[in-house]
Amino acid sequence: MLFEPPTMTRPPTRVENAALLVLGGLGYGALLFVWFSLPAYLQPVIEDLGLTGTQAGVLAGAVPLTYIPLGLASGLLVDRLGARVGVGLGIALAGVGQLSRSFAPEFPSMLALTLLLGVGATGLTFGLPKLASELYPADRVGRAASVYLVGSYVGSATVFAFGRPVIGPALGGWRPLFLYSGVGTLVVAVLWAAAAWYVPAGRHETDEDDALTLASLADDVRAVLGHRDLRLLVLLGTMYLFVLHGIQGWLVTILETRGVSADLAGTIASTLVVGQVVGVLAIPALAERFGRRRATLVACAAVACLGVVGLLAEPAAVLLLVVPVVAIGLGMGGLSPLIRAVPVELEGIGPKLTGTAVGVVFAVGEIGGFLGPVVIGALRDATGTFTPGIAAAAVGTLVAAAGGAAMSSLDD
Repeated sequence: MLFEPPTMTRPPTRVENAALLVLGGLGYGALLFVWFSLPAYLQPVIEDLGLTGTQAGVLAGAVPLTYIPLGLASGLLVDRLGARVGVGLGIALAGVGQLSRSFAPEFPSMLALTLLLGVGATGLTFGLPKLASELYPADRVGRAASVYLVGSYVGSATVFAFGRPVIGPALGGWRPLFLYSGVGTLVVAVLWAAAAWYVPAGRHETDEDDALTLASLADDVRAVLGHRDLRLLVLLGTMYLFVLHGIQGWLVTILETRGVSADLAGTIASTLVVGQVVGVLAIPALAERFGRRRATLVACAAVACLGVVGLLAEPAAVLLLVVPVVAIGLGMGGLSPLIRAVPVELEGIGPKLTGTAVGVVFAVGEIGGFLGPVVIGALRDATGTFTPGIAAAAVGTLVAAAGGAAMSSLDD
């Protein structure tokens, strides 16, 4: 592994493993804070930059867009160069992108810098599952994924619950918020570099990595794309990302168009993350304990579907919208670690090709992640309402459930 201290021949302790995983979660949290600072402040950014609904949707989906051309390449490189390098570079690029976005004067520059942030996001998305597979045995990777995913949810919850209503106004608006959160993310990158250098290689590292050649990369791609259940996981992941990014990217604005204040809209949106945290902590553990992974995938998608449909309701008390928002978070939160953990358990994939497999899932799946916000924004431009976009997201959850049900190697 690149940058491994030459004197480090001992295996890492349990505390060192946990500390590195938690720090990775902190980096993921920083990424999600800067990522969703734009959706949290989408309406003010629309007004300041003079954006159309479609342009706003493109910005909200720009980070997922980067996964389409770069996801597979990033996963392959993480498998070869090492999870620690991928995670470190990812945090650093996210910080640079966010800091620079605070100075963006118009749509093209904001889009370019958001894409740069997205390049960094790929390093974390594929590096952290690889890191977990190196530090822990296959039957504990799902729970390990829960640790860093909780960190990511804390980041997105913080930006919705406090970034928009508290931190941003205290700093003077969305531009200062972007500036200082970018600086903070770069500080996390420095901390990661120090920890990654100190903690030795994990006990579950694969044997010596193959040479970084076109032939070896092609072999990895063929092994992954030739796996039937991995292809179904790609379908499931595409719908998961379509729904998650589509709903999360527009949720605050959906609520604001119903007359909800910005502060209350941010608070309600943050409860989606509460549901995600519950899902990511409880559902993988239950699936592992009872050996019901396929049923769990289907159930999570079904719960998310009920939540998305619930957004169409207009209750007398707006706070009742917390119920469907939490349901969406619960279903999405359960799917998230399972999507990352399933490749480790598939015969022919395992820890060695985890980065590549997750890279394939997200390279193709983020087509859905990009289209989710764009479709909702474009349908709003065309119809004047968010109802058709919400209905499209509900259909996406049903497709995800069908993909999970068809995965034969996860027979319960």
